[in-house]
Amino acid sequence: MNSGEEKIRLSVAGLNCAACSLRIERALYGLPGVTFAAVDMAEGRIRLSLSKRGRTAEILESVRKVVNSIEPGAAVLDEGASDEPSGLPKGDMARLAAGAILWLAAVFLPLDEMPRIMLYTAAYLTAGVKVLAAVARNLRGGSLFDEFFLMSTATLGAFAIGDYSEAVAVMLFYEAGELVQNLAVDRSRRSIMALADIRPDTANVMESGKWRVVSAASVVPGRTVLVKPGEQVPLDGRILEGASSLDTSSLTGESIPQDVSAGMEVLAGSVNLGGAITVQVTSRYGDTTLSKGLRLIEEARESKAPTERFITSFARWYTPAVVVFAVLLAFVPPMIGLGDFRTWGYRALVFLVVSCPCALVISIPLAIFGGIGAASRRGILIKGGDVLERLSDVKAALFDKTGTLTKGVFRVTQVNPSSPFTEEELMEIAGAAERGSNHPIARAVASAAGPGKGEQGLIEELPGLGVRLDLDGVEILAGNASLLERNGVSVEGAWREKPGAVVHVARGGAYAGFIVVEDTPREQARTTVDRLRELGVRFVGMLSGDRPENVEKLGRELGLDLWEGGLMPADKLEHFRRIKQEVGGTTVFVGDGMNDAPLLAASDAGFAMGGLGADAAIEAADVVLLNDDPRGASEAVEIARRTRAIMRQNIAFALGVKGLVLVMGAFGVASMWEAVFADVGVALLATLNSARVMRYEGA
Repeated sequence: MNSGEEKIRLSVAGLNCAACSLRIERALYGLPGVTFAAVDMAEGRIRLSLSKRGRTAEILESVRKVVNSIEPGAAVLDEGASDEPSGLPKGDMARLAAGAILWLAAVFLPLDEMPRIMLYTAAYLTAGVKVLAAVARNLRGGSLFDEFFLMSTATLGAFAIGDYSEAVAVMLFYEAGELVQNLAVDRSRRSIMALADIRPDTANVMESGKWRVVSAASVVPGRTVLVKPGEQVPLDGRILEGASSLDTSSLTGESIPQDVSAGMEVLAGSVNLGGAITVQVTSRYGDTTLSKGLRLIEEARESKAPTERFITSFARWYTPAVVVFAVLLAFVPPMIGLGDFRTWGYRALVFLVVSCPCALVISIPLAIFGGIGAASRRGILIKGGDVLERLSDVKAALFDKTGTLTKGVFRVTQVNPSSPFTEEELMEIAGAAERGSNHPIARAVASAAGPGKGEQGLIEELPGLGVRLDLDGVEILAGNASLLERNGVSVEGAWREKPGAVVHVARGGAYAGFIVVEDTPREQARTTVDRLRELGVRFVGMLSGDRPENVEKLGRELGLDLWEGGLMPADKLEHFRRIKQEVGGTTVFVGDGMNDAPLLAASDAGFAMGGLGADAAIEAADVVLLNDDPRGASEAVEIARRTRAIMRQNIAFALGVKGLVLVMGAFGVASMWEAVFADVGVALLATLNSARVMRYEGA
């Protein structure tokens, strides 16, 4: 999709027909000005991309007409409108109850044949009026081979051969099963959306000397909001007054409350567990970390998984193929003397009932949507069903070191000046150079050096090396040994034996000394590695620009298969591609998203930890981990594998049962009762099975 296109997302209430969803999608593609259309029955959404020349209002009206013509029971809702209430429709329940009473009367009352047939007819029309109306509507539109046509043909055929009671009973069971199935889909849909849409609607804002409740969407950056105990933080901001504990589990999946105080950043959606705090808003409602995450979840459904695309294609030929076989089954055997038309006609009707692939068309997208929703509840944003499916088959995982397997919180532990420089001079020189850099190590040195004296100079960041500062015509270098040696400065001292990262400093071509900055491994790093191996990931390694000595030490502690240190960004990419080729399977990379964009893009699935603050990380990564916990990588793989297992179960179950009933029907063993179970019953069970992925609570 082009950047110049306008993207629109619409909610659809009452869309529970799988075949109708596919027909609506095909029809929307034919509208002028529509360049992309996707109808997601699992989520109850329509996604459109409109060309610049497309007039939005006219196209939206056309969308409503298309939906209404194909599925009159569905309604396209305006943005912000609420969906229909959950539950079984009372009108449909009353209609089915009336049909059931008429059917029972026809079965048990002592009636002559004609009154009994009339009661059966009344029961059939009462129970099947919606199905018959849909068939009439589709015939006018030139559309056949949907579930309504197949069910009406099968039951009317049963009427034609005199199986009145069975025809009515099958229609009743079908309609009742559809109601229960729609309820299950609706509840699953709502449960999934509830995992994600946790944005606060209101905020307490100071107006005219009083705190007033206003819409959170109306609050602009710079305003002050009050967050009372038990309330959600409405917008991203910085605490001005107060101290408290925040529950951020809905954002990051982290169950341990976070202690906060004045000056600290807080995120929208966090729940205040302690005292009242006042927060200065730093972002608009639509630009909060939470809103960015929700947009990622929304956009994730625009890319279908390979299995989902296969099911969509499969559904297009499966139904016509079964219908053709049913016609052959009805006429060929009697014509060659293998029985009468009534016997084979009934067997063909069994085929018609089984010929709708609803179980797969409904349950597969629902499982994928549920997997993405379950991941979001754990603070893992997966950008599409295709990404989720790739994660289910990971063979190798490579990690960055700093900020990923280590905490990335550095502190200066040693200052080693080289004569004639003193410690104070060394820190002053290093601080002047490092204040202009956002690298974690540079920030640690700058913080230890203090605020400085307001030096102004031209700074140049050198990826993988350090920084160069031109201060009043004097060159200052701060970085690794390679940086100084490339600029003709010899490094001195016993720095190679020092733990942690070593920052070498030079001024005016003279070596000023080195500073040792240390980081600590994350407690969850070993757990992450072990869990990946339990999940079948064959190769786990680390690629880092840190000193080889530090990288080797951490690699041995974590039990990695490979570790490489002292790598420039280009070296990292070269090593990654080599390992990916050697492993010969899906390879992922996990980094902090700061300097890893090439690796994130080159991997089969790239993870950016804590990446919602960096737009570049969001763009390059396939998975964004909202928290700073590498376990999100293993949890994403586990959720993906659970989702894949459920999809495979549904495919095997649906095709297995349908295939069995088709064979049994061909040999006269199965009746229409078994056939309607193979249609509606299997779809219902597959839907309930898909909902299981949402119950994932972590390893």
